[in-house]
Amino acid sequence: MNTNIQELGEVLASPKNIVIVPHKNPDGDAIGAALAVYHYLNILGHNAVVISPNEYPDFLKWMPGSESVLKFDSKRKAAKSLIENADLIFTLDFNALDRVEDMKPTLKKSEAAFVMIDHHEQPDDYATYVYSDPKMGSTCEMIYHFIDTLGHRNKIDKNIATCLYTGIMTDSGSFRFPSTTSITHRVVADLMDRGAENSDIHSAVYDTNGLSRLHLLGCALKNLVLLEEYNTVYITLSRSELEQFGFKKGDTEGFVNYGLSLKDVRFSVIFIADTQEDFIKISLRSVGDFSVNEVAREHFNGGGHINAAGGRSDLSMEETIAKFRELLDNYKEQLTT
Repeated sequence: MNTNIQELGEVLASPKNIVIVPHKNPDGDAIGAALAVYHYLNILGHNAVVISPNEYPDFLKWMPGSESVLKFDSKRKAAKSLIENADLIFTLDFNALDRVEDMKPTLKKSEAAFVMIDHHEQPDDYATYVYSDPKMGSTCEMIYHFIDTLGHRNKIDKNIATCLYTGIMTDSGSFRFPSTTSITHRVVADLMDRGAENSDIHSAVYDTNGLSRLHLLGCALKNLVLLEEYNTVYITLSRSELEQFGFKKGDTEGFVNYGLSLKDVRFSVIFIADTQEDFIKISLRSVGDFSVNEVAREHFNGGGHINAAGGRSDLSMEETIAKFRELLDNYKEQLTT
């Protein structure tokens, strides 16, 4: 779905106060998209600011412009003032205001026009300007096409290229997921030509492990359970285990993918106890045509893509695992044929 993008280009022809919002617990694609749009809009002469619902992982804080990101949960007064005075609000890498949680009431009160750029399925109807394409592997790839559609590809400098490359790389699993197309590689090649240092970016994101994170990974792999009859793996991490290994936001990024490295496994899930509230965060991954989006939406109050989705459970860890194992019978044929 693509509505009024050229009209948006006309709106952007004169200076505006613009707020850019990624989803809560933003990942590389969300922060990469937000910072890329931040740099782009400031080049155009706008007064732009990124307001994140909350903190994001340290391994993304090297990105150009990161120091300017305002966190809503710790700077509510300043953030609310900026939102109240915004002419435009860009919502990036999410398509339902529930994804910003505590920010939602403030955004709902805003009289600004909303812009949605996102690649998840079933978008809500809250934005004036919508660029939605679930076939895209990342929102950052969409931002590249958005800038190009407005005739501004020449404005993609090293900062924008670096942010977009980071988001594409992280959401594509370093370009190995099925949503990575030949067009993705052409986009990435252009970003490299415009200054993105691919080796440095990869190292900054993936080669900055602390000892505690490696110990936490060891704990997660020790907890891995293989259900051969369903070609399925699940991993658990309790609150006490997270605390034992000094968990920091982002430390479990990518852990769920280890399950898919096992022969014949088509479905991998990780269940992680939240360290502040009583719920279980769930990440689901698959290979082939098995839809984890369907599983997340129907059973765990979530959603996402065919091969990557997220959800949550308000049950205990034990009850959540029992529910998960019971529902696998519904998908046995899809997972084993």
